[in-house]
Amino acid sequence: MLSITGPASRYCDGVSRRGFLRMGGLALGGMSLPGILRAEERAGVGSSEKAVIMVLLPGGPPHLDMFDLKPEAPAEIRGEFHPIGTSVPGIEICELMPRLAASMDKFAVVRSLVGGVDDHNLHQCLTGWESHPQQGDSRNIPGYPVGGWPSIGSVLSKLKGPTEPAVPPFLSLAPPQTESTTRASLNQPGYLGAAHAGFEPLKKAEDDLTLSGIDLARLSDRRALLGSLDRFRSEMDRRRAVSAFDAYTDQAFDLLTSSKVAHALDLSREDPRTLARYGAPSGAEPELGGPKLLENFLIARRLVDAGVRCVTLAFSPWPLERESRGGFNWDWHFDNFRKARVALPMLDQGLTALVEDLEASGRLDDVSIVVWGEFGRSPKINKDAGRDHWAHVGSCLLAGGGMKTGQVIGRTDKLGSRAVERPVHYREVFATLYDRLGINASETFLRDLGDRPIALVDDRPPIAELV
Repeated sequence: MLSITGPASRYCDGVSRRGFLRMGGLALGGMSLPGILRAEERAGVGSSEKAVIMVLLPGGPPHLDMFDLKPEAPAEIRGEFHPIGTSVPGIEICELMPRLAASMDKFAVVRSLVGGVDDHNLHQCLTGWESHPQQGDSRNIPGYPVGGWPSIGSVLSKLKGPTEPAVPPFLSLAPPQTESTTRASLNQPGYLGAAHAGFEPLKKAEDDLTLSGIDLARLSDRRALLGSLDRFRSEMDRRRAVSAFDAYTDQAFDLLTSSKVAHALDLSREDPRTLARYGAPSGAEPELGGPKLLENFLIARRLVDAGVRCVTLAFSPWPLERESRGGFNWDWHFDNFRKARVALPMLDQGLTALVEDLEASGRLDDVSIVVWGEFGRSPKINKDAGRDHWAHVGSCLLAGGGMKTGQVIGRTDKLGSRAVERPVHYREVFATLYDRLGINASETFLRDLGDRPIALVDDRPPIAELV
């Protein structure tokens, strides 16, 4: 028996459940995976080549040190970095991201992102909606639906389904290290249920189950995962030869043992020159992440090439993994500038390599990319050389999806503290992403666990400047 498990979660009925796929009974919250596939066929889900990659920066990235520098502000505001020109005249970004600057025609910067909530929860980056105490450490927000909001990947799983039976529509590159399981999970399905949770191939399991002598703890290593799946496929082929499987059980086995997904995770198949472009830049400190974080940008590209509709990628061990534990995050209350000197060149390299690869393969117009965190950082630098939480405004970066790039949307005041021109809400970004995926979000309703119709993003339209 093989189980691939995710973090614990608690639904509105108070029952604790694990997002897991289990071979043998294939049980998933009381529903078998073959049963899920039958239900999806009855729902008539379709397929297309459009996809989205969500690059999440957990902890709250410093907008004033990335995309909205204020060189004319007082020293306690402007910080240590200088703006540099980009390939688009009039647009400047941080000097630590020269590759992105050279490719700015392929990106759009939103400098007036509003609607943030001052808690460490990526919930609204995943769903477009404010978080809730059910997500942990979050305040009570009226109108929270029974079961919780689904992430965009779960919505795509529900509305579009897989591009082919052996490829999951939604996949989360959640890292093995997890400090907390009470906050929003990168694979969260909300009221759509566990059938539409993201598949988490890198997640370290908490249960010890064995397969041919391989315990699941070893599966957090990607090579062990690939080897285990190879042996599992062989075992399933043997069982098929002596047992009768219906079509949906066959499909369920194919989903878990897909050679497409396994190949996408296997970087030994990648061109060494491509691997080098995703490598850590010189000066990156291995104890703060190093190349292991950057390779997930490449894996994300390989997964959408394989047919995955949505990949969520946390550029950091998540949530809030601390430096002392071998990772880093973006919650820089102290040493903001030292940490930025490590993180920003890495983000610069991984992100531009991803966009260049998609453009070279002709897929950039089909794959939308968004880069953001749960809020911005305070304009005033604190006594510890850090910036504190700032939910009033932040920045985000968008690329691909046929969007009109090479522009800046919105403007903040001279201190970077408030949006003073063209404020853009998180849900407007989601409406834009859904539009690029062929979904009219304002006219699309799903039903929560109480059978109430729920709009995807209320009445907010896509960002007109981008579509």
